[in-house]
Amino acid sequence: MLQINHLTKTYGDKTAVDDLSLSIEGGQICAFIGHNGAGKTTTLRAVTGILPFDRGEITVCGKDIVRAPLECKKEMAYIPDNPDLYDYMTGHKYLQFVADIYAVPTDVRQKNISFYAEKFGMTGDLSLPIAAYSHGMKQKLSIIAAWIHSPKLILMDEPFVGLDPRAAHTVKEMMRDFCAHGGAIFFSTHVLEVAEKLCGRVAIIRGGKLVRFGRMEEVRGDESLEEVFFELSGEDA
Repeated sequence: MLQINHLTKTYGDKTAVDDLSLSIEGGQICAFIGHNGAGKTTTLRAVTGILPFDRGEITVCGKDIVRAPLECKKEMAYIPDNPDLYDYMTGHKYLQFVADIYAVPTDVRQKNISFYAEKFGMTGDLSLPIAAYSHGMKQKLSIIAAWIHSPKLILMDEPFVGLDPRAAHTVKEMMRDFCAHGGAIFFSTHVLEVAEKLCGRVAIIRGGKLVRFGRMEEVRGDESLEEVFFELSGEDA
């Protein structure tokens, strides 16, 4: 589903991502954890095709993000850590706009919009302008938009920030269901307890380098994910 080979991205003299390689198959939820500035967002943005990179190769569903960016983007959805939405649109208009981009049939989009809006308790809010939304409401709207075209790969950068407990629970349910039907999810998070309970795989990045990657139980061993993370970071918990 997602294959990253020797990804390297520099900003001047700083190497943000250093020779990173990993793969995620359909049916897998993979957490991407590391300190602020470790290279998580840079990696995710490179996978989406938003950010060019210096060396390496990224393929989505067997397609190269550099050579076939549109074909790759049709297969994925991306939720950034701070959704940058069109404030002048209503929530419903924005979802229709996203559905138009992905050519989602009318009956399918209406069904999906109604279903996910109800799950998040946002049915009555979709008629409001996005400018009136709180951060949490914008986050919910961006999540609905990501699911609306039934992608095969979903990338998320700190998806639980700003969500209330009920909404966070709903997102976790959606993630599990998505992968149970063959999708793949790669997401960054600082909430290690959520990653430990939700994910079958985990990637830990430090200073741009991937320092651990594999099945959750193999990476943790007899320790908690938090303990492993601090050990790899050279810190005390």
